[in-house]
Amino acid sequence: MAAPKLSLVVLAAAGLAGCVAAGPMPGTPEFTAAQVSRAYDCGLRVDRGGIIARLPAEQRGRFVAANASYAVKSYNAPRHCEASERERLQAELRLGRARR
Repeated sequence: MAAPKLSLVVLAAAGLAGCVAAGPMPGTPEFTAAQVSRAYDCGLRVDRGGIIARLPAEQRGRFVAANASYAVKSYNAPRHCEASERERLQAELRLGRARR
């Protein structure tokens, strides 16, 4: 009987680990920084200053810190993007501009 309980604990822990590793939550400055970083990886032009200007003042520092972190990681990122990913990033970054 102990083995099934242990299995459930392991499965639950693995499930939570998957949630944590999924990335930043949408709507956060960290999520926006991740999008900006990936857009750079895809070779898109990004108005980083405009994005920072649209963020509330209290979130700008978080964006800058996250963006710097992603920039270091992007040296090892794949440089290839499918057209659908490129279009999605462009649309999301434009929507961010229109909403604020």
